[in-house]
Amino acid sequence: MPATEFQGSAAAQFGRSVFSLKRHSHVTPVVMDGGQSLDLDTFQSHVSDCFQQLSSSSHDLLSLSWLRDLLDSFLRIHHQFKLLILSTPKSHLSKPTVDRLLSDYFERSVKGLDVCNAIRDGIEQMRQWHKLLEIVLCALDRDRTLGEGQFRRAKKALIDLAIAMLDDKGNASNNTTLAHRNRSFGRSNTPAKDYRSVGHFRSLSWSVSRSWSAARQLQAIGNNLCAPRPNEIAATNGLATAVFTVNSVLLFVMWALVAAIPCQDRGLQVHFTIPRTFGWAAPLLSLHERIMEESKRRDRRNACALLKEIHQIEKCSRLISELADSVQFPLSEDKEGEVRQRVQELSELCEGMKEGLDPLERQVREVFHGIVRSRTEGMDSLGKTNE
Repeated sequence: MPATEFQGSAAAQFGRSVFSLKRHSHVTPVVMDGGQSLDLDTFQSHVSDCFQQLSSSSHDLLSLSWLRDLLDSFLRIHHQFKLLILSTPKSHLSKPTVDRLLSDYFERSVKGLDVCNAIRDGIEQMRQWHKLLEIVLCALDRDRTLGEGQFRRAKKALIDLAIAMLDDKGNASNNTTLAHRNRSFGRSNTPAKDYRSVGHFRSLSWSVSRSWSAARQLQAIGNNLCAPRPNEIAATNGLATAVFTVNSVLLFVMWALVAAIPCQDRGLQVHFTIPRTFGWAAPLLSLHERIMEESKRRDRRNACALLKEIHQIEKCSRLISELADSVQFPLSEDKEGEVRQRVQELSELCEGMKEGLDPLERQVREVFHGIVRSRTEGMDSLGKTNE
């Protein structure tokens, strides 16, 4: 079923609810006028720390390592938010204003499922690029004598790579295999021999359709997202600020993934309206500004994605292609040395990308499952609270 139509009836698939612990074990309730404000402050402080670390990370912005840090931060914030709700008395959760805010959050978060699926498609597309790069590396292997046949093979793979990346700049759904395949973040009971690779999983939602738009999905997640008014904060004893925070974090994380990874109809024109009174506002807005500046650079303006490794591979493969077009046979010693050097650089880039994609995909899957569980558990909890 489409991710945006996921219903809470699947709760049994996900084990014991974090929220349902309140119905089975004693949890010391917070004091609304004192104790909870401390919990809320702790949550805000935790979010601020996460974004401060992301803003000053030693990993390059929009690199695979940085994206993994981003998703790790999201998962930790997501977990802290669940603990905050768990510590909130049932009587408070039953208030209409709180019920509405939490329901709104769950509806926003479920829209992130399609983004996760689209990112999974993008990661798979990058794996296809990697296969073409492996052909180049094999053709120009250091243990081979470099002749015209080797260069012809490498040039063909580089042309195929350039076409594939150019297609993705227009629309990632041009790849019909990806367009029709069901992406999976759940385990499959189908025998492995029925698939071309072990990377296939049975999805909890269909892969994004050909008409799906990352830009429109981000707009849907951020629609009418604004800081809570004083009366809302008072009516919810401050919980409204936590919901606004986690909504903003969700929007930023999904936006950053769309910026970095190839997916169809990418659009980065998402506006963040966050009061500076939030401690995490400054580092988050700073990251947003830096990513937008990166997208406006001349050499990145028409890129299929802003991931650092993609830019490096584009640059290195272009240099090898230019070398392949200019070589004359037999190769001079200097020219052969230059080719070998570029191939070594490409080999290191490919190895780094190969090692980084699998853990990134696992984290995207974890985010997907976390969103599904939270919505299922949360809607179930709210429903039972209001009975």
